[in-house]
Amino acid sequence: MKNKVNFTVAIPTYNGEHRLPKLLEKLQKQQGTEFFNWEIIVVDNNSNDGTASVVKSYQSTWQYPYKLKYIFEPRQGAAYARKRAIMEANGKFVGFLDDDNYPNCMWVLAAYKFAQNHPNVGAYGSQIHPLWEIEPPKDFARITPFLAITERGDVPLLYKAEKKVLPPSAGLVINKQAWLESVPEKTILAGRVSGNMLTGEDIEMLGYIQRSGWEIWYNPEMEIYHQIPQWRLTREYLIPFFQGIGLSRYVTRMVSVKPWLRPIFSIVYTINDLRKIIFHFLKYHLRAKTNLVIDCEMQLFISSLVSPFYLWMNGYFSQEIENKSS
Repeated sequence: MKNKVNFTVAIPTYNGEHRLPKLLEKLQKQQGTEFFNWEIIVVDNNSNDGTASVVKSYQSTWQYPYKLKYIFEPRQGAAYARKRAIMEANGKFVGFLDDDNYPNCMWVLAAYKFAQNHPNVGAYGSQIHPLWEIEPPKDFARITPFLAITERGDVPLLYKAEKKVLPPSAGLVINKQAWLESVPEKTILAGRVSGNMLTGEDIEMLGYIQRSGWEIWYNPEMEIYHQIPQWRLTREYLIPFFQGIGLSRYVTRMVSVKPWLRPIFSIVYTINDLRKIIFHFLKYHLRAKTNLVIDCEMQLFISSLVSPFYLWMNGYFSQEIENKSS
């Protein structure tokens, strides 16, 4: 019992050789963790760069009481990397940090303490601040939450199911028991991969956990800084990015809806998406192709409208049928 691991930090990464060192150095400087046992797991999600060599180099000189482990996950997609982390983790709670998320020196302690004070928590997210490589456009704040920027104040917040809002996977802590009890063996969404920007796998996963009755919280004491490079503010990246969010929305919207109610909710969502498209067009139609933020919003609304048709045509619902029959 003395060596029992209380908390796991999991780092899913794809081609993260240049980003991982800064994150690992931040984790080496965590304070207040000497009273509990924790570990770090780097999940290499099929990288083709020097990610493995970077981690093994750190392991060769590692002199900290918490272990640094390396796991290779060959199936491409964030959902596979997170699932592998859950399976490999020894901690009751697993805190996920992307390789461009840099926690402050109290993040691990704050994450551990929150779990002790909230026995019914299934997951809880961090307060996430942006680290912009270049200053974004002045109206960019309208879409920053989609880039995993979460600044909801300095008071803990319970995410209520009826609000249809959930925290991003960056800086998210998962109760391993809640995952194992709630999340299907095979989920529908896998995450962005080369040539496919379809996303939403984190929201699908959280939807299952919330649907099972577990609480999901925002914990502002867990502060991280999200590095956002210049290329993530370009039209070439953002338009496909928002299309991917929209195209996944049928899955993320319906996770918490009973199957017999889904046709009704589909009609309601379709009407609402059409309303948003019409009003957005009437308000901004002359600026849609010249203003990046406006264009991103329109792409999100249009992709949300066609989401069920896209997913059906591309075979995503076959996974849902498989989950029901298993």
